[in-house]
Amino acid sequence: MHLTMPSGIPEGIPLTVMPFREDAVIGTMSLATLVRLVPSPRQEEDPRALKAASGHDRRRAELRATVQRTLKSQKGKNIPDYAEYIAAGILGKHGSAWSTPPITLWHAGEIVAMSDELIPDSGLRTLTIAPDAMVIAIDGETQTTAWHDIYQNPESFGLTYTELGRRVRIPFELYLGISPADARQIFYDRNVKGVDVAKNLAMSMDQRDFATRLSHLVGERLEVESGGQRTPFAKLVNAGKRQLTRTDKEVVTLSALRALILTTVFGSRGVEFSAANVSEGNLPTHTDADEVETVVVRLVSRLIGDRFPDFARRSAITAPAVMAGLGMLLHRTTPWCAPGDAMSYEMVERLLVDVRWEREPAYWDGVCANVGSTGRLNFSGGVKDSAGRVAGALLAPHSELGRKIRGAWS
Repeated sequence: MHLTMPSGIPEGIPLTVMPFREDAVIGTMSLATLVRLVPSPRQEEDPRALKAASGHDRRRAELRATVQRTLKSQKGKNIPDYAEYIAAGILGKHGSAWSTPPITLWHAGEIVAMSDELIPDSGLRTLTIAPDAMVIAIDGETQTTAWHDIYQNPESFGLTYTELGRRVRIPFELYLGISPADARQIFYDRNVKGVDVAKNLAMSMDQRDFATRLSHLVGERLEVESGGQRTPFAKLVNAGKRQLTRTDKEVVTLSALRALILTTVFGSRGVEFSAANVSEGNLPTHTDADEVETVVVRLVSRLIGDRFPDFARRSAITAPAVMAGLGMLLHRTTPWCAPGDAMSYEMVERLLVDVRWEREPAYWDGVCANVGSTGRLNFSGGVKDSAGRVAGALLAPHSELGRKIRGAWS
């Protein structure tokens, strides 16, 4: 008796995909499918696990090593935080304000099958991948490892397998039939071609950051006279740039406003948070978030409102280091300031009354700016470098720098 082997029905893992070029498709998959298709990078870097692994799994690990960094690099340190972030998003703790980028996968070898279009002219197809296919994450491996950690022990993240199955779909792009050299090039392009966002600018976009939230509150609540009409200060705050250009209609950057907020809250210690997240747990002792919000929004709004003509001219007062220095003065008027440093807001006004805010070397060169080769004054120095000098000059009118910024330099 001779039995024939089954044929005609491809066996494997089906994915609903849409091509976006001849050798690549996009789609979404369940978490269970992801962990079946792409082994945990932790396992593929574990010498003991590899020693007991099949020849196929060892070859996959070797192939992965040709297109990926090891987890011993910085990315490995990011995995626990990434997993916590994802889990919090699934649990609704971030609301709609969370996202993970599509994972970029490489299918080494031939696929089992690709169906005709499921709906005419839609491009949608069913792609079938063999259970033993070598599918490797060439971008998004930190996220992939975080998903593995969640799937391995969902209860430790406050989740269940039922929730993961019902609530999670993972977007991906999958490159088909390309060479290892092409896969390595994609890895390079994704990790090198992009321009990193300056950390303090990125921080000014973080709506979970306490200082950023207060910056937006000041923008929303403060109204100023601009162009002959009352307008929310928020319309004059640029949230997308680290530095303004001549053609920008705004008067200050959000990152500079955040620097003013930080030093108002923390004093000189605020500069340490210029490129770091601030949570309510970081606030000064014996304060709470409501008190800090009320006091800081009032003080910062008063300062900007009183001196808005100087802001409108985009004078030196709008430079990040100057804003941070001003915040160090305002900190002294807060209820949580050290008693020996405390002063009234009226005293702050007296200290500022004769400061020359013009962007001129005679006042600011050597304080928080320098004269470039073209003879122009450059305020690009960082908050950490210059804010302390600005605060010292503002606080001590008779000091060398204090006289300089007041035009009394001799």
